Amino acid sequence: MDYKIPEQDINAEPFMTKPPDYNRAGVVMRTDKVFKAEITNIVELTPLEKLFRLKILDNAERQIFEFRPGQFVMLEVPGFGEVPLSITSSSNNREYIELCVRKAGRTTNMLHQAREGAKLGLRGPFGTSFPMEKMAGCNVLLVAGGLGLAPLRAPIYWVSEHRDKYKDVHVLYGTKEPNQMLFTYQYEEWQTVNRIELLTIVEKASKEWNGRTGMITELFEDMSIEADNTCAIVCGPPVMFKFVCQYLSELGIPMNRMFVSLERRMHCGMGKCCRCMVGSTFTCVDGPVFDYWSVLNLKEAI
Repeated sequence: MDYKIPEQDINAEPFMTKPPDYNRAGVVMRTDKVFKAEITNIVELTPLEKLFRLKILDNAERQIFEFRPGQFVMLEVPGFGEVPLSITSSSNNREYIELCVRKAGRTTNMLHQAREGAKLGLRGPFGTSFPMEKMAGCNVLLVAGGLGLAPLRAPIYWVSEHRDKYKDVHVLYGTKEPNQMLFTYQYEEWQTVNRIELLTIVEKASKEWNGRTGMITELFEDMSIEADNTCAIVCGPPVMFKFVCQYLSELGIPMNRMFVSLERRMHCGMGKCCRCMVGSTFTCVDGPVFDYWSVLNLKEAI
């Protein structure tokens, strides 16, 4: 007996009729939209990191593309694959986005060879974000280690553009060596124009380095923290979370007011490859931003 497969109207399917929710795995198939973009500027930050400024080519798509601090995109280098990257530019800027890329694999190595005018693909934005509105009226403490300053740059832009809504803002930044520091050309602007207190430290000093040497937790000795009215964002190597967040917890900052980004665990960015899975949690779909209390309850998250 012949069996005829019934016709299917894909436009009538639930995932086509409901607004997309990028934080739910059930509708992740809606995230296949690719924005064609062009590299308009490249800044070499360190021997390993470059800052790429990208412009979405279509005017209408460029205006509807929006993101929140802490979210990420999947950047496609045609013919060589794609990688998840945190957006490092201001979420209020609709003309371009900026991505800080470390040369660490096949795709990023090819991207570092690209020049202005090269065409790339963007998907997203994806993931959870830092709750910047909920921090209004509080002191904000941003702690970054190494490449962790890249995802923190968007929150720094946010508090700078809404500076009257926040009290004291501190940025604590540490790297292994002075030549690994990112965005050094913006430090003076953050401090003098945006009234952000910046403290830096390195583990190994060079002859030209005149600042502090040691671990990033030592910077807490140079500041006073009003624990009852402070929110913290911590980005960097996962091992850093334990020491920094434990120190902040001992100072009295509640764990649900500390936020970390687990973006380093991500791979496909869509919950398909399961390589970022921690227990039953997908870092890319349910994160990458979590409060520290949630992270402590995710076994082997850090």
